[in-house]
Amino acid sequence: MERYLIVIDMQKDFIDGALGSDMAKAIVPKVVEKMKEYEPGRIYATRDTHFENYLETLEGKKLPVVHCIKESEGWQIHPEVSAAMPEAKIYDKYTFGSEELAQEMYRLSLGRDMEIELVGLCTDICVVSNALLLRAKLPGTVIKVDPACCAGVTKESHRAALETMKMCQIDILPEKGTDGPEKE
Repeated sequence: MERYLIVIDMQKDFIDGALGSDMAKAIVPKVVEKMKEYEPGRIYATRDTHFENYLETLEGKKLPVVHCIKESEGWQIHPEVSAAMPEAKIYDKYTFGSEELAQEMYRLSLGRDMEIELVGLCTDICVVSNALLLRAKLPGTVIKVDPACCAGVTKESHRAALETMKMCQIDILPEKGTDGPEKE
């Protein structure tokens, strides 16, 4: 079975920048460790991408915090994460989910037995969006999410997103006694 890892939006602005949080900072070493479990050529990533007119967009009006402006420091993948995935194919996405990435995973799935695991930020926005896109495109593929390698906007919304994914037949891995954002 071919195993693929998708690293969602592990960017500076979501970790220690404009929208950073302690929960996001806490998963960085866990995500780096997780990447060691995968062949380097089977790691894919997304990068939330906005432009100077962000505050004029629908998203910008609903979340008026400028972040992930293309080519800015905050748009970059966090240095520790980037260093751990030098061969990753990175998809810039202009909305919560990447249809281009889902299409690539579908193409890769043809004639193959594969599974996909997702990690990253934010569980309750972009991780769940990408997981559901993948589920819709790949109904027969095992899709997993490691909650110890994800962080949400809040602990409550993180848990709610995990439950939503679980209801859509996405496997939520056990936490293995971590001290991550899910542990209470």
